Amino acid sequence: MRIFLVSLHVIVSAILIAMVLLQKGKGADIGAAFGGASQTVFGPRGAASFMAKLTTGAAIIFMFTSLGLALITTKKGSIMEDIKPPQTQTAPAVPLAPPMQSSPAPVPAK
Repeated sequence: MRIFLVSLHVIVSAILIAMVLLQKGKGADIGAAFGGASQTVFGPRGAASFMAKLTTGAAIIFMFTSLGLALITTKKGSIMEDIKPPQTQTAPAVPLAPPMQSSPAPVPAK
């Protein structure tokens, strides 16, 4: 399932990139205003073209495949779950003796 989603995601990504690059930009009509050849300089954009509808569909599929891949990846878990921590050699616990005083403690003066 994961391989199918990854391959679909890559294909849809390439199609989406190609469709966005093939479309004419919104600002292209404003440039024609100085030449007087544009009919919709600042007016409404009109009905969406077939290419714009395909781009919207590809974007929706791209978002769903992204979401699906994210969900599959989080359900898989961590790769560190199967690794056991290294066993360390521990020495047996030895009680510590109180420190030896080499000289007697000084007597406080009265």
